Amino acid sequence: MGGTVKLIVLDRDGSLGQISEDYVRSPEDWSPQAGALEAVARLNQGGWRVVVASNQSGLGRGLFDMATLNAVHARMHKLLAGAGARVDAVFVCPHAPEDGCACRKPEPGLLLQIGQRYAVPLADVPVAGDSLNDVRAAAAAGCQPHLLLCGQLSAHAGAGGLPLPPLPEGTLVHKDLAAFADFILARGAVPDKA
Repeated sequence: MGGTVKLIVLDRDGSLGQISEDYVRSPEDWSPQAGALEAVARLNQGGWRVVVASNQSGLGRGLFDMATLNAVHARMHKLLAGAGARVDAVFVCPHAPEDGCACRKPEPGLLLQIGQRYAVPLADVPVAGDSLNDVRAAAAAGCQPHLLLCGQLSAHAGAGGLPLPPLPEGTLVHKDLAAFADFILARGAVPDKA
């Protein structure tokens, strides 16, 4: 067997893409965070497979349908390709918060699905997102939690920023997706059996 898949999981809105006050309801509503497409390209060039895990409660709330969500993701893939980047798959929780599902972050269900699909030990998988729900899901699934201060928690970034709320143990904090990519690429490969 040819070694472990190097896999990274990213949140979509607020991490890879801009956060929207009123949901991303059409392809035109989705735009990337500054430097995010290039960060994914650098991760890909470093041998990392990137997948997205995203809560999309707008589906469960009837704000948009699956065809619209697929069109949003088609735009995202096209913009990524234009930057020489690739996301291998998008895993979505379609449920509203009141549905009580196991896949809506901070529950670990989406990440467990990803671990099964790619047959990778979740302890080797960095998960980056811009919310407490992202890092809590990562910790609950046994992944490596990375918080990005570019979306929901951007008010906590920089000098004079608000103090961060309590984070799961072992959470690493980065300015944005580009800084996260720098960290991952500087660290090198998945920790090996030394």
